This record gives sequence, C-alpha cells and structure tokens, in this order.
Amino acid sequence: MRKLIKLALVALGIRAFLHWRKGRKEAHASAPAAEPTADPADELRRKLAESRDDVVPEEVDEPPAASVTDRRAEVHEQGRAALDEMKSTDES
Repeated sequence: MRKLIKLALVALGIRAFLHWRKGRKEAHASAPAAEPTADPADELRRKLAESRDDVVPEEVDEPPAASVTDRRAEVHEQGRAALDEMKSTDES
C-alpha cells in the first residue's frame, strides 16, 4: 500500500513539473524576441538618479579644506593636550 502511495505521489510530482515546464516554454515563445530584456541594475541606477534629483541640497558654507599635514598637526596637538590633562589629574 505504501509503495502505491509513493508511486502516485511521484507521478503527480512529475506531472506538475512537466506542466510547469510547458507553461514556461510557452511564455518564452510568446515573448517578443526583438526587445532585449531590461537590466535590473540599469533600472535601479535610473531610479537612484531620479531620487537624487528630487532632493535639493542645502547650501552649506564649508570652511576650506585643510591640508593633510595641517590636519595631522592639529590632531596631534589635541592628543598632546588630552595627555597633559590626564597627567595633571593623576598627579593631583
């Protein structure tokens, strides 16, 4: 009895698979061949560009960018000041 049930289930599975495959072939055959398929990445890039155009950036007056050496010197000064502050609180 179990073998009969297994056989029936396998037959139903094969039939469903073949039906699905046939429907898929028909869908591809009816699709126009002249139109290339759209690339999803291109579609996303287009949408992203449109969303960026919708956002109006606020005009911000930014200070001129400091050179790397100036910025590095400033960071080192801040670090030395913090170290000096920590040393002075340990000695108290």
